[in-house]
Amino acid sequence: MSTSDQYTYQSGFGNHFSSEALPGALPVGQNTPQVCPYGLYAEQLSGTAFTVARSNNQRTWFYRIHPSVMHRPFEPYNKDSHMVGTFDTRTTEPTPTQIRWLPFAIPNTEHVDFIDGLHTIGGAGDAALKSGLAVHIYAATASMNKRAFSSSDGDLLIVPQQGRLDITTEFGPLMVAPNEIVVIQRGMRFSVDFPDGPSRGYMLEVFESHFELPDLGPIGANGLANPRDFQTPTAKYEHTNEEWHIVNKYQGELFVAAQDHSPYDVVAWHGNYAPYKYDLANFAVINSVSFDHVDPSIFTVLTCKSAHPGTAVADFVIFPPRFEVQQHTFRPPYFHRNCMSEFMGLIRGEYEAKQGGFLPGGASLHSIMTPHGPDSQTVKNATMRDLLPGRVADNTQSFMFESMFQLRLTKWAIDNQQRDHDYYKAWQSIPITFNPNQM
Repeated sequence: MSTSDQYTYQSGFGNHFSSEALPGALPVGQNTPQVCPYGLYAEQLSGTAFTVARSNNQRTWFYRIHPSVMHRPFEPYNKDSHMVGTFDTRTTEPTPTQIRWLPFAIPNTEHVDFIDGLHTIGGAGDAALKSGLAVHIYAATASMNKRAFSSSDGDLLIVPQQGRLDITTEFGPLMVAPNEIVVIQRGMRFSVDFPDGPSRGYMLEVFESHFELPDLGPIGANGLANPRDFQTPTAKYEHTNEEWHIVNKYQGELFVAAQDHSPYDVVAWHGNYAPYKYDLANFAVINSVSFDHVDPSIFTVLTCKSAHPGTAVADFVIFPPRFEVQQHTFRPPYFHRNCMSEFMGLIRGEYEAKQGGFLPGGASLHSIMTPHGPDSQTVKNATMRDLLPGRVADNTQSFMFESMFQLRLTKWAIDNQQRDHDYYKAWQSIPITFNPNQM
């Protein structure tokens, strides 16, 4: 698979960006002149309420050939959808059982695009109330043809696992490869092509607030995901009179509207509400260099904060390649019962706490207060090994969507043929070494 990227980007996180595909397309000194340069129309995309504090206010001004309002009425999408936006007893089921899925199947048909390949695994809350989150996967075989997608429900954090995503947005194009992520925020329209053929990945959707970099506290000014490594697209437009279909996710349901022009006719834009991508290989790892573990929150790439300080609607956490040097320490991830839900996926390689079974393209869910930890073989290896300095997680990349919410699962996820009903056996042969007569 190629990792080449022919597109240009602007660097930074949360910056006020400016980009124009034609010189002078951005108005000077004001946002909405009586007549915009090149006969364009000004249109604002608001990511926060007008009166949010300036430090948190997010919006972008587009200068486009057609106002986006030039479309026909939205109608219910006429294909079966496996997406959910309200997580209640009608649509989902709760379970505290540890759950693992083998790699999610990629369709064996040639005509499943990103939209039709989306399936909701589970979530919490209600998109209509802007409260909660959803976890989805995509498995698709075909590029989107004259179709654009957007979510009115929340921000999308997409994690490709197999195949690159060639994404066209109103802000410009992005190429996103496995081991990179992309965030496309509420209301932004985009299309996905698959240059490497059949593709699969994961998607986290947060219904409230936006993703931001975690506070570093005593770490200081540098470390973890550095702002300069985030990349935002530059303006690129197309001017066509072909029919397009805009598919909108609204309260968990899909609606479609037709229009007679490309949605990607933005010639220039400026603002701080824009999509971005990030290469996980750029994460500056912090870890214990003496003994014991630093909690996995130290591996947080992005967080969506809740109203409760220090508690997240969702954290995006990775377990990247790194050195391990702790002495007198059980080095694998410790046994745990957590007040947070933990959904894990594997992009490549083998997760350090599981010997087989947890495979690239698969997933696991450990619900709030449900016990979990390293499997039997990992425990045996860890208690017998010499504690020499060494490397861990080379040539692998696992991640976690962690949330304060209790997740409910869709019937599609619970009954999925890839569900591993023997997952519980991973812990059954952990050796019991207790001896009251020997310390």
